[in-house]
Amino acid sequence: MELLMGPWPWYIGGAIVALVMIALIFLGRSFGFSSNFRNICSVLGAGKSCSFFAFDWRKQKWNLLFLIGAIIGGFISANYLSDNQVPEISQETVTQLNALGFESAGKAYSPTEIFNHLTNKNIILLAVGGLLVGFGTRYAGGCTSGHAISGLSDLQLPSLIAVIGFFIGGLLMVHVFFPLIF
Repeated sequence: MELLMGPWPWYIGGAIVALVMIALIFLGRSFGFSSNFRNICSVLGAGKSCSFFAFDWRKQKWNLLFLIGAIIGGFISANYLSDNQVPEISQETVTQLNALGFESAGKAYSPTEIFNHLTNKNIILLAVGGLLVGFGTRYAGGCTSGHAISGLSDLQLPSLIAVIGFFIGGLLMVHVFFPLIF
């Protein structure tokens, strides 16, 4: 029961990811969540006004089921299989976040200063961040999970380039832009 109530060791999670990737490669499928946005838009009829969404989404319904399963699985694990929702982060990181005004660092799962107090600034930051993530995902031809897990498993050079870009972008955000915003 201890395994279910705390974080799973890396070798369990890694083995599960490897098994899923082997199964997807064997089935001739590729993994990535961002393609589900295209699928959902196609299901809702966006193909009538935009050719990008005009395709047979039924061939991708397995990926939609994977998305639904991830949402349901996340809910179940967060609410029924976890006794500690606060990620363990270093004291140095907590101190740095506290200095930026995030008093919930190390005490809550997500920064309550952003999500529990929706000010105009927070709404703008979340909206702009969402648009940038959406643009980046489309521009890179996929999301981090698609490139880092599926693309690298298939030894695709564009995925390696995209993953390097994701890491550079993440480092720039954390060390350059984040301190400027807050």
